[in-house]
Amino acid sequence: MNHLQTGKLWNDNADAWTAMARAGYDIYRDCLNTPAFLAMLSDVAGLTGLDLGCGEGHNTRLLARRGAAMTGLDIAGRFLHHARAEETRAPLGVRYVQGSGLELPFASASFDFITAFMSLMDMPETARVLAEAHRVLKPGGFLQFSITHPCTDTPIRRKVKDEQGREIAFVLGGYFLRQAGQIDEWSFSSAPAAVRAQWAPFRVPRYTHALSQWLNMLIDAGFSIERIGEPYPDDETLERCPDTSDARIMPYFLQIRVKKRIIND
Repeated sequence: MNHLQTGKLWNDNADAWTAMARAGYDIYRDCLNTPAFLAMLSDVAGLTGLDLGCGEGHNTRLLARRGAAMTGLDIAGRFLHHARAEETRAPLGVRYVQGSGLELPFASASFDFITAFMSLMDMPETARVLAEAHRVLKPGGFLQFSITHPCTDTPIRRKVKDEQGREIAFVLGGYFLRQAGQIDEWSFSSAPAAVRAQWAPFRVPRYTHALSQWLNMLIDAGFSIERIGEPYPDDETLERCPDTSDARIMPYFLQIRVKKRIIND
């Protein structure tokens, strides 16, 4: 499956995703993943940033509120429709551009930093995407991204419960089986059945790599690794969002910040 076919799938998902996410049903994003991402993020006030795979612009707007001059890019026009509508309603100076991560429509050295919230694992030809990110970053700029954890987001995954029905473990398998466009169908589990019934399930293509492959692709693209995070729900998070308790059994997400190396002649 190529990037245009992948983009069509996400375009078809966009209306349902935006409606349910904005209604508060993307609890792992709102309660766990994005807060941890922002806690790890360097100060971006006064910097130019690109949000790669911005979707409906939720996280792009959070970065703009931190003082960054933001551009959001997505391949799916319907996502950008929703992002631009929100920018019109509550302007933050965000510019939204339609395009592919494999062919970024920007000049080299255009941005101080790039973010990619849960988008890189949904793009084919990952090494090419990372090379493009490296190209459009200024020397010394950084890329910070989150993905589903490659060690635990495996083709075989099921929960194990104890005698009282409590989730205590996961069975995992197929770690080294690379998937390149296989489609999963799912919806936000926290949404009531009546809400999920209003929309077709999301159809999400999977592009998987082992952890070592991710790290080596970053190194090969010319990045130096600065920081790594695995979001974990603390007691306060569980009190607010009890449905994230299974993220204490194993890490669901991996967050990495890398820096574009400065090469001295």
